[in-house]
Amino acid sequence: MPLSEHEQRILHEMEQTLYAHDPKFADRVRSETVYRYAGRNCKWAALGFVAGLVIMIVTFSSSVVAGFLGFLIMLGSAIFFERNLRRLGRAGWHDMTHTLGGHSAGHVLNEGWSRLQKRFRKNTE
Repeated sequence: MPLSEHEQRILHEMEQTLYAHDPKFADRVRSETVYRYAGRNCKWAALGFVAGLVIMIVTFSSSVVAGFLGFLIMLGSAIFFERNLRRLGRAGWHDMTHTLGGHSAGHVLNEGWSRLQKRFRKNTE
């Protein structure tokens, strides 16, 4: 249901007041979306997962406790990633996986996989 003219005018006045009183906040609200926020959290979670994996691999042979700590970091990062991925939803995931070239992440991975297969075929022949 569309807004009436009176409601649109009130909304416009509220926006103008927000821009006048706090322009930094208004710019942040305009540029920040749920997709961008959840996508950023997914990237941090993936980085935390890799860091936990590195900690686990490097320290597991010398200290089981430190290796277990790395595993816990991995587990926490995976849970954080999953929750933000659910928040992102299908549309946000589709937006996030598009690369600069306009291809999806799956397409880019398939191209990389084909190059690796060709390279190994050359070496075995």
